[in-house]
Amino acid sequence: MFTGIVKDIGSIAGIRKEGTNLRMTVRYKNVLEFDDLAIDESVAINGACQTVVALGDNTFDVDTIEETLKKTTLGSFVPGTAVNLERALRPSDRLGGHFVQGHVDCVGKVQGVYELGGSREVQISFPEAFQPFIVRVGSIAIDGVSLTVANVDENGFTVAIIPYTFENTTIENLKEGSRVNLEFDILGKYIARQQELLNNSGKSSGKISEDWLTGLGY
Repeated sequence: MFTGIVKDIGSIAGIRKEGTNLRMTVRYKNVLEFDDLAIDESVAINGACQTVVALGDNTFDVDTIEETLKKTTLGSFVPGTAVNLERALRPSDRLGGHFVQGHVDCVGKVQGVYELGGSREVQISFPEAFQPFIVRVGSIAIDGVSLTVANVDENGFTVAIIPYTFENTTIENLKEGSRVNLEFDILGKYIARQQELLNNSGKSSGKISEDWLTGLGY
């Protein structure tokens, strides 16, 4: 479990193919954050949860399996690619973002990056099948960065980015055409799934209401 608060911008130090998988070596800069990293720990790399399988001098290795390569942008990495890094959440940590599982739902595409006089707005499109999982002013993880949805339309959504986030994550590198890993808020996914099951059973009118949510314990 993660929070979407990136702790370091690392880089891909090496990649080698192992069957249908990739063994990636990731270099980190924030030694204070990663100095006690251990084998078998989870690290989010651009929002995708990966398991540490080896350690080196300011580096760690992960094995990225075929399923992850299909669902994320990790298969497009090359040596030198900058990546957002976050270690797994500890019970004592402050929850500065939102609950992020590191389970990427889909890959989105940046449609535009716009200056807003002190901040920037990023517009992203994504597969229509995921529309039920996103709401205006809800949370979303983009390449592992916890952000608030500013607006949603039939073609995608927009987020407003403060300067600090641009300076301390790889969001700064996004441009029109960039591909990004998206993870939608887990709460929204559960509600959408329960609504789907109720619709299929014929026990729901198909509308999410306050009474309906209360009956489910929300």
